[in-house]
Amino acid sequence: MKVRKLAAALTLVGLLALGAGSAFAHQPVLVDSEATEVLEPEISKAYFGKLVGEPHTYRIASAVEFDLYVGILVPEDGSPKKDVAAEIFAGTELMAAIGGVGADWVTFYEPFGQNTYWDGGEYRTRAPAGVYTIKISSPDNQSKYSLAIGEIEFFDLEDRANALVVLPEIQREFFGTSPVEMVGTRFGIFNLVVILGAALVSSLLYRLLLRNTLVRLVGGRLRHIGWGYRVATAIALFGWAISTSWNPALLFLSGFALFEALLSRFGVAGSEKVASARPR
Repeated sequence: MKVRKLAAALTLVGLLALGAGSAFAHQPVLVDSEATEVLEPEISKAYFGKLVGEPHTYRIASAVEFDLYVGILVPEDGSPKKDVAAEIFAGTELMAAIGGVGADWVTFYEPFGQNTYWDGGEYRTRAPAGVYTIKISSPDNQSKYSLAIGEIEFFDLEDRANALVVLPEIQREFFGTSPVEMVGTRFGIFNLVVILGAALVSSLLYRLLLRNTLVRLVGGRLRHIGWGYRVATAIALFGWAISTSWNPALLFLSGFALFEALLSRFGVAGSEKVASARPR
């Protein structure tokens, strides 16, 4: 019975994790310098940057032919400056320019993060091997922007963890919203389901396989921590996580504490006492 329950829980979390993969579009990247090296130009990434007096440049050096895609966006923060231009160079030759003051900026809604952008245009071509530079600028170089490069949507586990860490900062700095609001987005919901699902499986593993062994190691009795205290700790950790960094470890710990308290409350997998194995 225990094995069947554990297998069912693992299967559920695996399916949820697969579902979470479809909730992503561009890999979000926070830009903290004026020059950025783009190592995988076909992989879809959204570079969020702020011009502070100087243009930003993105360099692509490819030894093979590749599909080049560039899109320029401005986050809608209540008073967006729709003046950011992206110039694409092959070597020193200007290939295309998109965005800028004279562009026909249109709004679009991104459903996963539930954010609105102004779209200044896009450019795509089959590019031969070589060195390419994308220059981002505005008349006073004091604007926010999001530069999309690449169209292949790909996320590994490290990319997903990075996205969860940087998105709260993007929400604050580029959209003027609280990270707490991510709870109601498709991106936030998918990640919470996966992380809390993993916490549920871990708490089941602990109670079904590890807990009694640990009790024996400490002499046959587990110190009891009140159910209410454990629930309060879980809620505090969860509130701290979603209002600050959305740190996956904090979210996992909050879920583990909550599920361990609930499983204990409902008497799942044994009592609080284990008979001592020491001889009389």
